[in-house]
Amino acid sequence: MEPAPEQSPHHAYPDHWEADVVLRDGGTARIRPITTDDAERLVSFYEQVSDESKYYRFFAPYPRLSDRDVHRFTHHDYVDRVGLAVTVGGEFIATVRYDRIDERGRPASAPADEAEVAFLVQDAHQGRGVASALLEHIAAVARERGIRRFAAEVLPANTKMIKVFRDAGYTQQRSFEDGSVHLTLDLEPTAESLAVQRGREHRAEARSVQRLLAPGSVAVIGVGRTPGGVGRTVLRNVLGAGFTGRAYAVNSAFTAEQATIDGVPAHRSLGEIGEPVDLAVVAVPADRVPEAVADCGEHGVQGLVVLSAGYAEWGAEGRDRQRELVRQARSYGMRIIGPNAFGVINTAEAVRLNASLAPEPPARGRIGLFTQSGAIGIALLSGLYRRGAGLSTFISAGNRADISGNDFLQYWYEDPDTDVALLYLESIGNPRKFTRLARRTAAVKPVVVVKGARHSGSTPPGHAVPTRRIPDATVSALMRQAGVIRVDTVTEMVDAGLLLADQPLPAGPRVVILGNSESLGLLTYDACLAEGLRPRLPLDLTTAATPQDFRNALAKALADDDCDAVIVTAIPWVGEDGRAEEGDGEVLADALRSAAAAGPAKPVAVVHVEIGGLAEALAAASGTVARPPAHPAPAAPQATRVQEGPQDPRVEEDPQAPQGTGAPGRIPAYPAAERAVRALAEAVRYAQWRRQAAVPGKVPEFLDDTIDEPGAAHLIDTLLGPEPDPRGRQLGTEEARDLLGRYGITVRPTLPAPDPDAAVAAAARLGYPVALKTTAPHLRHRADLGGVRLDLAGEDALRRAYGELTELLGGPAELQPVVQSMAPRGVDTVVRATIDPAAGAVLSFGLAGAPSELLGDTAHRLVPATDRDAAELIRSIRAAPVLFGWRGAAPVDTAALEELLLRVSRLVDDHPEVVSVALEPVVVATKGLTVLGASVRLSPPPARTDLGPRRLPNY
Repeated sequence: MEPAPEQSPHHAYPDHWEADVVLRDGGTARIRPITTDDAERLVSFYEQVSDESKYYRFFAPYPRLSDRDVHRFTHHDYVDRVGLAVTVGGEFIATVRYDRIDERGRPASAPADEAEVAFLVQDAHQGRGVASALLEHIAAVARERGIRRFAAEVLPANTKMIKVFRDAGYTQQRSFEDGSVHLTLDLEPTAESLAVQRGREHRAEARSVQRLLAPGSVAVIGVGRTPGGVGRTVLRNVLGAGFTGRAYAVNSAFTAEQATIDGVPAHRSLGEIGEPVDLAVVAVPADRVPEAVADCGEHGVQGLVVLSAGYAEWGAEGRDRQRELVRQARSYGMRIIGPNAFGVINTAEAVRLNASLAPEPPARGRIGLFTQSGAIGIALLSGLYRRGAGLSTFISAGNRADISGNDFLQYWYEDPDTDVALLYLESIGNPRKFTRLARRTAAVKPVVVVKGARHSGSTPPGHAVPTRRIPDATVSALMRQAGVIRVDTVTEMVDAGLLLADQPLPAGPRVVILGNSESLGLLTYDACLAEGLRPRLPLDLTTAATPQDFRNALAKALADDDCDAVIVTAIPWVGEDGRAEEGDGEVLADALRSAAAAGPAKPVAVVHVEIGGLAEALAAASGTVARPPAHPAPAAPQATRVQEGPQDPRVEEDPQAPQGTGAPGRIPAYPAAERAVRALAEAVRYAQWRRQAAVPGKVPEFLDDTIDEPGAAHLIDTLLGPEPDPRGRQLGTEEARDLLGRYGITVRPTLPAPDPDAAVAAAARLGYPVALKTTAPHLRHRADLGGVRLDLAGEDALRRAYGELTELLGGPAELQPVVQSMAPRGVDTVVRATIDPAAGAVLSFGLAGAPSELLGDTAHRLVPATDRDAAELIRSIRAAPVLFGWRGAAPVDTAALEELLLRVSRLVDDHPEVVSVALEPVVVATKGLTVLGASVRLSPPPARTDLGPRRLPNY
C-alpha cells in the first residue's frame, strides 16, 4: 500500500544521484531521480509492463495508473519520498521508490530511519541486472538521507525480486505474513555486499568489452567512395584480417545505385542494413559524429569505436564535445572506445577482427595490449611483430573518454586467450580501482605497465580526467604492492612481456649463465648482480662451442636443482677466413629449444650479438596453444610448446635427457645483456609476489587489546566539533599525543622553553640528560641546520646551549624552543600516513634526514597494511641495511618498528577523519623505539567513491 502524498518541504533536485551504469549484458543505462516532468514517460513505461509484473508490484490487477498515481510517483521531496528511474534512449525501463515509515508502517519523516521500497522493471529488460543496480543506488540515497533499513513486501511467486534482495549481500531478515514475504534489509554496507557489488561490476564491465572485441557484425561509418581515407582503410583492414562476421560500409553520400564497395554491402545509413549491427567504427568528421551516434543508437548497435579526432585534445570546446559524445552514446546503452582512437584488434580464430588503422594485424598470440596513444600503439605493434610475438587483443583507446584500462583488466582477468596484459597509460582516472583490479588480475597472470607523463604534472591532451597529485614514486610503490610490473619504457615492456608470455615463472633468483663469450658472460653476470639476482660465475663454452655443446650445457643447467633460470649468451662463429658462418643461428635455435623442451620448466633467455637468423628462429614457434590454468608461483604456467619440424642433423638427440614439458617452444632473444637480465629480474620479483599473495598477510590480534577505537572516535568528534571546517584542522601537540595514545602510540613529551629559566625548570621536571630543540617551521626536523642540542647533562650545559641557539638562529619567540628528555640511541626514522582522495590512505616509511629526502628513499604501501606489508616496507628502502647492522653496528628493533607501522595503519583505516599523521623522528634502538615528534591533521572524511554504488566515471 502506498503512503499518502508527501507533506514535507521539497528539496532541490539532487543531480549527484545521476549515474551511468553497466548492466549484466554489457549495455549501459542511466539512473536518475524521477521529476515532475516525467509523467508521460511514466505512463508510457507502465503501458509496456505485463499484467503479471503489475500484479507483483501492486498485489492486485492494476491495468493502468490513475492521475493520482502518476502525481504520486512523479512528485518527491528527495528526502522522505524518493523515486529513481532507469532510462535507455531517454525512456524508462525500470523504477524504484522508497517512502519513509515509522515503526507502525505509516508515512513519517526523520528521525524515523526505515523506509518501504518497491521496484518495477519492464519485462523486456528483466534479467539484465537492472533491479540489482537500482537497489545499490536507492540504498546509497537512503543512507544519505538517514535511512538505515528497507522494508519490502513481495509475493512468494515473485522469485526474481526475492532473489535480488537475497543476493544483495546486506544483512536481512525474512518472514511470511498475510500471504506475502516480508523482507527487512539493513543498509549498512557489509564485506559481502561490497563483494557482491564488485563481482557484478566485474562481470558487467568484462561483458561490455567482450561485445566490442567479438562482434558478430561490423559497420564502418564514413567509408569513402574512392580508395584512401580513414574509413576505407579500416574497412580494408577488417576484410584483410578475415573477419568471420558480417561487414558493412556506411556513408550518407553513397548513391542509391551503390550496392557494394570493396565487396561488402554499401548503405547510406544503418537503418538501410535491415539487420542488427553489433559494432560501429565511426570515421567521420567530429561535427557529423552526433548524427552517426544517433543512427547507431536508434538501430540497436551495441558499441562504438570512434576514430574521429577533434575532441578533448583540441581544448575546452573539444572537451565539451567529448562529454556530449559520451552522454549521447550511453543514453542509447552503448559504450565507446575513443574518440581519437587507433582501433581494436582481436586475433581469436573465431573472430579475426582488425578494426584499426594497423595495416598488418599481429599474429595470434597470448599477449593483451592496451595503449592510450596511437603512436605508441603503432610502435608496440611493430616491435612485437619484429620479434615474432603474437597478440590476443590490441586496443588503442585514444582519449579513453569511456572505456579505459580498468575495463580491459576486467576482461583479461578471465580471458582464456590472454596470458600477459601489457598497458601503456598516460593517465589513471581511478587509481584506487586500478590498484584493486590490477592486484586481482596479477594474482593469475602478469600485468606490465608503462606510465607516461610521469614528471610533467599535467594530464595529456585529450584525457579529461581529474588531476592527481600523487608522486610518481608513490604510484610505482603502490603498483608493486598490487603485483604490477612497472617498467620505464615501452622497450622494457616488450622485453618483459615476451619472457612472461613464452617462459614459465622462475622459482627463485638463482641464475646460470652459459655461452661462448667470456666477456658477454661477465656483462650478464654484472647485470644480474645489479638487479638483485644470484648468478653463478659464467660457464664459458669457448668460441669453439658447437650448437650441440650449447644444448648439452643448457640441458645440464636446467636439470640442476640449484638453478632457477638460465641466460644463454652467444656470439657468431667465425671461420678460418675470419667471416661469420651462415646458418648457424637456426641450428643454435633448434638446439636451445630442444634442450628447453626436454628439461624441467624453467625460464630461458638468450643474449646474442649479431647472429643472423637466431632471434627469428627462436621466435618461430607459434604461441597459440592455450596453457593450463595459472597457479601461484613457483607452480607457474608452462611455457607454450608447439611441435617443430625435423631436427637439424648437426644436433644429436640425447637418449638420457629428462622428460620435459613438451615440444620445442619460443625462447625470447635480446640484443643486450642488460635487457635480458632486467626482464628476468622482473619475472623473479613477480613470481615472488605471486607466492606471497597466495598466503595473504594479516593484522596481528594483539593490536586489538591495546587500541581504544571508540575512545578515539569520540575524541575526533569532539576535536572536529559539530560543524567541522572543511579545510580541516591541525591538532596541537597535546591533542595529537592524546589521540595517538588511544592506539598505543606513545609520544615522548616536550615542555616549552621561552627563556633559559623555563628551560632549566623543564629539564628538572623531565630529568637529565635532555635535548633542546627549536620547533619553528623552517627549522623543524632540521638537525643539520643546528636547531638541536643533544645530551645536555646539567643546568650549565643547558643554559650554554640555549645561549648558543638563540645567538646563532634567532630569538626565542622565533625559534619556539622546547626541552625533551633524551631517548636511547638508535636510528632516526620517519613514519607517515596520508589520505589521497584518489589512491586512498598511504603508509610511508624512510630514514630521517636530508639525504633520504633528497634521494627520495621512501617506501609506500596502501592502508590497511598487513604484517607482511609492514615488514616489506622497512626492507624496501635503499638505506635498509642501516637498520640491520650495517658496518658492524647492532641491528635495531625492527619488530617494534613494524608494530608501530601497523598501529598507524589501523588509526587511519579506522578513522577516515585522520587525513595526515607524521611521526618524526622515530628513534629505533636495539630494543624498543621512541617517538619524539608527532603531527596529526583532522578533516571531514573525504568521499569514498569505491564504496558507493556502481557507476561509470563522468570526466
